[in-house]
Amino acid sequence: MPQVLEFKLPDLGEGLTEAEIVRWLVEVGDVVAIDQPVVEVETAKAMVEVPCPYGGVVTARFGEEGAELPVGAPLLTVAVGSTAGEFTADGAAEAESSGNVLVGYGTGAPAARRRRVRPEAVSGAGSVTVPAPVAVPAAVPGEGPGPVAVISPLVRKLARQHDLDLRQLTGSGPDGLILRSDVESAIRAAASATVESAPVSAVPASDSVSFPASMAPSAGREVAGERIPLRGVRGAVADKLARSRREIPDATCWVDADATELMAARAAMNGAGGPAAGPKVSVLALLARICTAALARFPELNSTVDLDAREIVRLRDVHLGFAAQTDRGLVVPVVRNAQDRNAESIGAEIGRLTEAARTGKLTPADLSGGTFTLNNYGVFGVDGSTPIINHPEAAMLGVGRIVAKPWVHQGELAVRQVVQLSLTFDHRVCDGSTAGGFLRYVADCVEQPALLLRAL
Repeated sequence: MPQVLEFKLPDLGEGLTEAEIVRWLVEVGDVVAIDQPVVEVETAKAMVEVPCPYGGVVTARFGEEGAELPVGAPLLTVAVGSTAGEFTADGAAEAESSGNVLVGYGTGAPAARRRRVRPEAVSGAGSVTVPAPVAVPAAVPGEGPGPVAVISPLVRKLARQHDLDLRQLTGSGPDGLILRSDVESAIRAAASATVESAPVSAVPASDSVSFPASMAPSAGREVAGERIPLRGVRGAVADKLARSRREIPDATCWVDADATELMAARAAMNGAGGPAAGPKVSVLALLARICTAALARFPELNSTVDLDAREIVRLRDVHLGFAAQTDRGLVVPVVRNAQDRNAESIGAEIGRLTEAARTGKLTPADLSGGTFTLNNYGVFGVDGSTPIINHPEAAMLGVGRIVAKPWVHQGELAVRQVVQLSLTFDHRVCDGSTAGGFLRYVADCVEQPALLLRAL
């Protein structure tokens, strides 16, 4: 008879200890090939498709969509080997396996005894007794009879929690499939309509304001409101920011800079060679290149603090992180070895990582190992901010919007393109003069891009 092998949730690296099942890619009874992705999970770092190292028939799945599993917990079982030729001399079926591993999982069988099994052989009649497929989730109350274009139980659960009729939604997915983003948009729209339609009451003319009983603080009473679990990417961000505030004695300095010449240099770079010259260089890529030049002059800011050894560790390579806002929250992809790249190369890598972030394809490696972070919050239309350091790094440069403002240029008042730059730094790794020198050099390069050429 065929051998049933258990595939466990592998260690996905970077110290991750659990993952949330987002979407099953196979059903019980499906035939899977070696290294075929079988489940999509979300870790604290990224969304990951997990491949199964065995080929055969899926006989069981463990965990519903939305459930969190610890590393090492069973994911599914696969029946492998179904013909006489697939058995060893001692009667045990040989495990079909790729031999490929993720961190922390292996195939269990010696490499010399692994060999492939044809999927059609595994799925033959009488080869394995397969349990009935997992039942389809029940319909959401209010949906009425008939099918609704929803696959994910998470989407149905979210709709139930907010008393949302899925039949009233138009899905934005393939063939009208209703996605989580569609439900969340409908929830926000309903909340806005509720606020706009609520009557406005005058505040009593007294020194005190009475709260509704449901909102009045009292011992043992739970405040009404929506509870959102801090897990996945959002939970990881919360933990990292809280740790940064607890451990790092940070300080912030800022300066306004005239970015007119930088914008002119960018226009000249993108205009050279005509429309067929390739991808355009972004302002973010130019600022990233300026940062690498500044870190070469002020290496104290490309460091980390080893608390156990009570040492400052100055890092040789610059792995430059940049903040990117996605539907899943704020993520910080990392451009590796940015010190060896020019503006075009940095821009191309930023573009690749941004697209991967937008589509949920970033890997844990793409989000780990940064040594310095660049945060362009100007895209949100704001001028300034005080960045929180991305622990365990030592500094972050924040960039506001570039906007036309009155500015004294060459002794005369003129309208120039002005940007505010802010640097938050770990006061343990350097003092204010180093941080100020770094920020002043960045501002000088923004105002006079030719300075950057001298540093190359």
